[in-house]
Amino acid sequence: MKELSSSACEVERWGRFELALKGPAEGNPFRDVSLSARFQYRNRIVEADGFYDGDGVYRIRFMPDQPGVWRYETRSSCKELDGACGEFVCIPPSPGNHGPVRVKDSYLFEYEDGTPYWAFGTTCYHWTHYNDELEELTLQTLKGSPFNKVRMCLLPTRDMSPAAFAFAGTCPEDADTTRFNPAFFAHLEKRIDDLQQLGIEADLVLFHPYDKGHWGFDQMDGETDRFYLRYVVARLASFRNVWWSLSNEYDFNRYKTEADWDRLLQFVQHRDPYQHLRSIHNGTKMYKSSSLYDFSKPWVTHQSIQHWDAELTSSWREAVAKPIVIDEISYEGNSSRRWGNISGQELIHRFWEAMTRGGFVGHGESFIDKETKAWISSGGRLYGESPERIAFLRRIMEEGPEDWIRARQEGTYMLLYFGRRQPACTTLDLPADASYRIETIDAWEMTVTPLAGTFSGTTRVALPGKPYIALRVRKQQ
Repeated sequence: MKELSSSACEVERWGRFELALKGPAEGNPFRDVSLSARFQYRNRIVEADGFYDGDGVYRIRFMPDQPGVWRYETRSSCKELDGACGEFVCIPPSPGNHGPVRVKDSYLFEYEDGTPYWAFGTTCYHWTHYNDELEELTLQTLKGSPFNKVRMCLLPTRDMSPAAFAFAGTCPEDADTTRFNPAFFAHLEKRIDDLQQLGIEADLVLFHPYDKGHWGFDQMDGETDRFYLRYVVARLASFRNVWWSLSNEYDFNRYKTEADWDRLLQFVQHRDPYQHLRSIHNGTKMYKSSSLYDFSKPWVTHQSIQHWDAELTSSWREAVAKPIVIDEISYEGNSSRRWGNISGQELIHRFWEAMTRGGFVGHGESFIDKETKAWISSGGRLYGESPERIAFLRRIMEEGPEDWIRARQEGTYMLLYFGRRQPACTTLDLPADASYRIETIDAWEMTVTPLAGTFSGTTRVALPGKPYIALRVRKQQ
């Protein structure tokens, strides 16, 4: 047993402890050497895989979730790496560190410390695959945006020519799926940390169907898929702001069956010591058909849905008691594709329709004639009309109760959205023994107008007779 000096090491709760060890570099250490560690806090033991990081360096990362002394001991097929032991002290989290996001009460999310989390995501698939200048611009844009989750891919599409990718090699001809590219992952990790500093979750899309045989990553066999996933989880699971999206539009991949996806989701569940949020995203023939994954399966934590009809949120809630995130509900933009050319008004309408029914919605933007082109592909700048109005909706939601659907059932709070309907009035059946204040909200103009006085019992409320109007009704204490 090799005792390592780490008595002065302090790691904040939900921070990242990292152990680096020197070992063999010959052969193929990615495949030939196994490495893990057992981390112990009192009587609790958590096991985490290690990984080879190139140049004879092996690393093990760990995210402690309890303050106090943690002890560890490594296990390895290599004698040089086996039996290294030590300890570190987990200290309280710094301001802004609320831990990983978890599911709460079936339909909601919250951080592990109990802080509420409303998912206001955006799609920016390959923003980490271009260049530092564009990536820094993307981060600055995100900093000024309402978004607290980013969907982002690890693997390239057919039409991309990235400077680096997850596996060894520089082009399809020399891609080596038995080895990884540590430089690619180091860059990705820096960007995940950048998102963490902005309070943004990294929803990592692990596979997608848009390789189309060019790189070969969409048709790897099961053993190679698991080899890839194990390495990704070993490197990235210790980042508290990570979510796992096993695949984008999984059902468009003709090389894998749903049973294959089931097995891979269970594999990620098994390898992840921290049980980050996990889901898988369906494809759709826009405005024609859509077939969702069976989200009742126990290895998915939430429903990641592609669909254009936000009104279905109610039926999805009834079908499966898990949070609903419509990660793709069509994008604001001027793409020639139907999924990428709706107006900002239409996107905002869909946000409000889904959220007032108890779901969460993801943003996307696909303007193809702008300086930085389509945000959903490469990031850069946002040009649409929806982001500031999504920020307005986020403020409205955060001003209300964490569970706005239950509050409506209990009669303490109501957020009623009339959508494209333009009623001149509506009637509310309020309890006669309570007093309520009512506000008219214009979702597009971003205005909140209080109605004079308080209300109880059957109440007739005059409305502006225009689209995108909501009412906020709050019980007075």
